[in-house]
Order: sequence, then C-alpha cells, then structure tokens
Amino acid sequence: MSNNVNRLNEVKSGNAPAISGSGMDRKVTVTTNPIKKWLSIVVIVFFIVGGAFLIFNKSSEKALSVDSNRLVISTVTSGVFEDFIPVRGRVTPAKTLFLDAIEGGRVERILVEDGTSLQAGDLIVVLSNASLQLNVLGNEARVAEQLNNMRSTELKLEQNRLQHKSNVVDINYQIKMLTRQLGREKDLIVTGAIVQSKFDDTSDTLDWYKERLTLTLESQTSDARMQGEQLVFLKETSSRLESNLAISRQNLDNMKVKAPVAGKLSGFNVEVGQSIGRGERLGQIDTPNDYKLTAFIDEFYLGRVDIGQQAHYQDYRLVISKIYPQVQNGQFEIDFKFVDKQPEGIRRGQTIQTKLTLGDASKATLIPNGAFFQDTGGNWIFVVTSGGAEAVKRNIRLGRRNNQFIEVIEGLEVGEQVVTSPYSNYTDMEKLKLSK
Repeated sequence: MSNNVNRLNEVKSGNAPAISGSGMDRKVTVTTNPIKKWLSIVVIVFFIVGGAFLIFNKSSEKALSVDSNRLVISTVTSGVFEDFIPVRGRVTPAKTLFLDAIEGGRVERILVEDGTSLQAGDLIVVLSNASLQLNVLGNEARVAEQLNNMRSTELKLEQNRLQHKSNVVDINYQIKMLTRQLGREKDLIVTGAIVQSKFDDTSDTLDWYKERLTLTLESQTSDARMQGEQLVFLKETSSRLESNLAISRQNLDNMKVKAPVAGKLSGFNVEVGQSIGRGERLGQIDTPNDYKLTAFIDEFYLGRVDIGQQAHYQDYRLVISKIYPQVQNGQFEIDFKFVDKQPEGIRRGQTIQTKLTLGDASKATLIPNGAFFQDTGGNWIFVVTSGGAEAVKRNIRLGRRNNQFIEVIEGLEVGEQVVTSPYSNYTDMEKLKLSK
C-alpha cells in the first residue's frame, strides 16, 4: 500500500520511470484466405463493370415518343402460308404474224382497211415495181436462149451419135466383104489364077478397116462421154436459170400482198401512191380469239420463276410459257398461256390480275405484309412490350412472302404484337415509346 502511494507521488512529481507495455500487451497475427480475397475482388469488379454497362447502354439507347394511332400494330399468328404473288398481265394475241414488203414498190390499190378480219389468201394491197418487171422479162429471155442452146446441142449430139453409128456399120460391112474376098483369093493364089500382090493388097485393106473400126469405136466412146457431160452441164444451167426465173416471178407475184393466215389486220396504214421500201413493215395479223398474257415481275423473284408454273385468273388456269432473259428497270418479262380455255370477252390490251403460285402451301408463323419490310429488309422489327407502353427493336429472320403475309422463320412468337407500318422515321431508333 505504501509502495503504491510512493509511486503515485513520483508520478505527480514527474520523477517516476516510464511504464513499459511489454508486460500488458501481446502481438496478434491475423490469417487471411487468398481464395476468398480474390473472389471478393472479382465480384466487386463484376458489379462495377455491369453497372457501368447498364448505365452506358441506357444512356446510348435511342428512343422516340410516337402516337400509337399513327402506327399499324399487327399480331403474330399461325396459319397456312400460300406461296404466291399477284401479277398483273396484259392481254396480247397468242400469235402475231407481221406483214413486210418482200420487194419495194408503189402502192397501186388498197383492198381492205385496218381492223378487218381476214381469211388466209385474202388480197390486202397491190404494189407495182417496173424494174422488177423488167428483171423478170430479162430472166425469161435468158432462159429461152439457154433452152434453145441446149436443144441445139442435144440435136448435134444426136447427129454425131448417129454418124458414128453409121461409120461403124460401113466399116463392119467393108471388113465382112474383104474377109470373104481374102478367103477366095487365098484359094486362087494356089492355082496361080491371081498374083501375090493382089492377095497382099486385099489383106492390107482388111487390116486397115479393122484398125479404123477400133479407132472409130474409141472415138464414139469418148465423144459419148464428153457429150453426156456437156449435156448434163447444160441441163443444170438451164435448171438454175429456170429457178431464178421462178424466184423473179414469185417476187413479182409478191407485189400482191395477201393474208398468209386468218386473223385480224392491225397496224395497217398505207395510202395509194405511197412508196414502200424493201422489208418495210405494212402491218400485222393477229390470230382471232386466241390470247396470251404478258406480265412484268420484280427481279427479286427471278430465281423462283420457271416455265410451267401455274397461275390463276378467276376459274381459269394459266402456265408460264416463256421467260424473257433481259432484266430492265428491275423487272423481267414473262408470257402466260391459258391451259384449258380462255375467258370470253377479253380484249387485246386489257389488263387482268392473276395469282402466280411459287410453291406449295404450308403451315407457318405469319405476320401481315407491311411497308416496314422495305425499310428493314426483313432483318428486324419493333415488337410491342407486354404492357403496350413501348415497342423494342428486335432482330428477326423472315422467309417467303406474298401480298398478304410474310413467313417468320425465327425471332417472333405467336401472339406477340409488332409494328408493320413504315419505318422511314424510325430506322435509327432502338425503342418507340407509345402514347395515345
């Protein structure tokens, strides 16, 4: 007790020694798990990055307030997709035959008017051409001269043949007579009735006729061959001249323009005295009551259209009969022909609406075909949220389409609502805030 009082007094007086804490405190060692440490760091970083992304995304998302009454909102449905496109075709004649002037000339007579129904062989217009008439007369004269030359040559050939034949007959006669005479002289020379020189002369004369016969027969064969070739050449030449004459006469006859087939005359507009050039178009003849449809289709369907595909107009069936390869102004041309029968009362130049089938009908998820497709290319669409307060941009994939529906391949569910009106003012937006 007294020691404590003394120590207290020393403290008050400032003479007490410093008190050491070594007898009172001890060092505590803290053990930390490294896995928990790094896990805590990762979680903190994750929350920081996620929060920053949400804040940045929300701040960069473009939104626009739109009056919902200005939009067309449609519902995604499930149904049967009919793969067709509407095609507007123009009625044209199934067959058209053009009237062209084979030879030029002057119009002398006009026998029919434009729009007249013709029968095959009916006379339409008569032309005249003086040079063509002179050409025909010249060809006739040349043919007559050639035929006369051929007849003269044939006569000479026949006379020559007969002359050779006569010579052969004479020579054979002389050979026969000399052979008989030589036989008699051979008997007489033994008796000395004739001299040897007489016998030798007869023998030499017989040999001369035999050689002459051989030469005459050879000449006859050669002349016959050459004369035959000459005669064939003359006949071929005459045949060509006659063919040229026939063509000239046909051209002259073509100056009378006639209807080659039955049909209605159109595009015929000529006047008496008018000069028509060679090959100039006079008009055309359309087959009566036989029509086809000519239509233009967007090049988007070029790979899906083929010959033989069917189309329908009311209760009438048509098929594609021809596809023209040229693409002009983003469209290509096709021809339809009626299969069984064609409508009564249709006229040339009339336009009718048909439905061209591109594929078989199948069950699919559908959205109405709208103007949004031209703005998005079918790659995305605005989908209305469940509360109806917003429409959010969503990527989708669309398939086939017709004038009523578009096939949905992925990105939309049945029952969802989408905006199908034009997107021309919203293409840069991510969200539409709908207000009434």
